[in-house]
Amino acid sequence: MHLSDRELAEYLVFAHELADAAGSEILPFFRTAYELEDKCTRGFDPVTSADRAAERVMRRLIAQRYSEHGILGEEEGVTEGRARVSWVLDPIDGTRAFITGLPLWGTLIALNDGERPRLGVVDQPFMGERFVGDGQSAWLNDRPIRSRPCDLLGSASLMSTSPENFRSAGQLERFHAVTDQARMLRYGGDCYAFCMVALGQVDAVLEPALKPYDIQALIPIIEGAGGVVTAWDGGDPQHGGAVVASGDARLHEQILATLAERGAAS
Repeated sequence: MHLSDRELAEYLVFAHELADAAGSEILPFFRTAYELEDKCTRGFDPVTSADRAAERVMRRLIAQRYSEHGILGEEEGVTEGRARVSWVLDPIDGTRAFITGLPLWGTLIALNDGERPRLGVVDQPFMGERFVGDGQSAWLNDRPIRSRPCDLLGSASLMSTSPENFRSAGQLERFHAVTDQARMLRYGGDCYAFCMVALGQVDAVLEPALKPYDIQALIPIIEGAGGVVTAWDGGDPQHGGAVVASGDARLHEQILATLAERGAAS
């Protein structure tokens, strides 16, 4: 669906309103006592009162302003809309960081035109940082940002949230085939690691098992800052799964080639 510049500007203003509203719900819970639930029967998948409150307020605002739009949210699933446009929401990406008092979490808001995410917002209200992208440009608050050049994997600083997220030994082997060649690997970060790629502080992020609401807001930010986001096989990343984001297209090609080579050998 083609969206005009006027429509995109209007939706971006509204995305800021959603981020403001979500932050107002979340911040009173951060580093305080609150209700915590485990959504997973195996392992640990936490959700807090802050997650639920933030998604509820964003859904309410969308229903009031754009009732024809669809919604995909982490906590309440899919609300079908009459229009192809939909909002993709993760109220707190990085809940484990949130519940341990670390500020490496964010509210993710994407606008998808029915074909791809066109706008992305990552809001970190505790630190007063808001990353925004439209696929052509990206900003931290009101400052334009760019990813940094890095044409060699051996010079790259890489990030991934946790080795526990890898679904198979083969997938982990492919990951290490890349990271063993890099200058540095750091774990942690969730959405914030992707923002650091856009900001030019990290060269690439590899994740093995994302959901659509984990990645869609990040795609227009990374691309707007000059970076590249794909699936590990080079395909469309918007549906999640194994995803890699790089600040430099030359580095991205090396990472994809290494993943493919090790995948073919395994």
